[in-house]
Amino acid sequence: MTATASRKLFGTDGIRAVAGQSPLDPTTIYAVGLALAQTLRRSYDQPRVLIGRDTRESSPWIAATVAAGLREAGTSFESAGVVPTPAVAFLARTQGFHAGVVISASHNPWQDNGIKLFGGDGFKLPDAVELAMEEEILLRAARIDAPEPASLPPVEDNLKLQDDYIQFLIDCVPNLSLARLHIVADCANGAAAEIAPELFRRLNRTAEAQITLLNVAPDGRNINAGCGALHPAYVAARVRELGADLGVTFDGDADRCMLAGAHANVINGDAILLMAARDLKQRGMLTGDMVVATTMSNMGLEAALKRSGIAMRRAPVGDRYVLEEMLKHNAALGGEQSGHILLPHLATTGDGLLTSLVVLDLIARSGKSIDDLTADLKVFPQVIVNVRVREKKPLESIPSVTQAIHAAEQELNDSGRVVIRYSGTEPLARVMIEAESEEAMHRHAEAIAAAIRAELGA
Repeated sequence: MTATASRKLFGTDGIRAVAGQSPLDPTTIYAVGLALAQTLRRSYDQPRVLIGRDTRESSPWIAATVAAGLREAGTSFESAGVVPTPAVAFLARTQGFHAGVVISASHNPWQDNGIKLFGGDGFKLPDAVELAMEEEILLRAARIDAPEPASLPPVEDNLKLQDDYIQFLIDCVPNLSLARLHIVADCANGAAAEIAPELFRRLNRTAEAQITLLNVAPDGRNINAGCGALHPAYVAARVRELGADLGVTFDGDADRCMLAGAHANVINGDAILLMAARDLKQRGMLTGDMVVATTMSNMGLEAALKRSGIAMRRAPVGDRYVLEEMLKHNAALGGEQSGHILLPHLATTGDGLLTSLVVLDLIARSGKSIDDLTADLKVFPQVIVNVRVREKKPLESIPSVTQAIHAAEQELNDSGRVVIRYSGTEPLARVMIEAESEEAMHRHAEAIAAAIRAELGA
């Protein structure tokens, strides 16, 4: 695994920045298309690339600029239009594409955007391939004159690809019944807004369920704005207001899912992992009776899984690193507290819409609510403090920060955890403290955050 601090363009989830500014300026974006085409042509005579995008106002011109680079390098491409990130992974894998390009900044605000790359196998490109491409992108960007985005024709969308993805989701849960359920679905004015209405219309063909769709009117700037998986309290409040049975909520590119119970309680990725793990084990599908989570997953999840005879391994934050650990141990389930859930028997990457259907199927088969299914998950108090930084200097090289971390670890000992890391997609240091004592949790989190802020604060 390559540390993201050594990268110039790619973070843990592709290239991400303010749209139009380096490294997401037109020249670099055009160079991405050129470099991707060149990389593919080393292995394929006539490579084909699939492009998908989210609903940000910058996504169409970024897609057109990548396409222009591909075209200039003699590589054909097709666009699926506005689709979730996992749709590109699925379509690349099943429809003969050699790579997939996603134009999205996921949960970030509308001003940001990003480029994620998938191989023809539906998996994100390995670190080594991304780093090799990174050098080629930077080299080309220094030598070329990219076309002005306004001069480029928009990419034409093949909407049949969206239909194929919707059918795939339905086929994953062939006997799903939504009868008598009232479901509130928050699509975050993102990619799910293009897919979820038709998906739930088909699933509710007998009209026995009530589906309330929220935030399905993207305007280019309202993606993730106070809604979606980044703000799950929004859908939770609407569940209570409408007297619904549960809520599901997705982020901007719909690769993650969070839930809300009937009592307006938020149910995060840890709780989804617990439900899914127990169900897979009961059906004899949980290989090695093991789940892969991350360093951010709550100690309460580990304890609840242990009571069910299920072990939990921790990977670094980032779904690509969870997947690496899963492949290493042949695990059938993994995911993140943020709602990225990996089910390799169904898909190669996290898929928020698929996760929501898997949970709905579990509810239908068990006859229990999500509150019942997660009732014994006792969550340790946890706080995350984000510190905006001007540089990502190794934290272990800063004495004041290491002293604050050591003091927290000494006091908390076996009754808590300390996890400090840099975000792979934003200029942030994340300070996470988990403890039985809320007072100690907040005190140490603020002390560590203050030390980082004093040394590296933006």
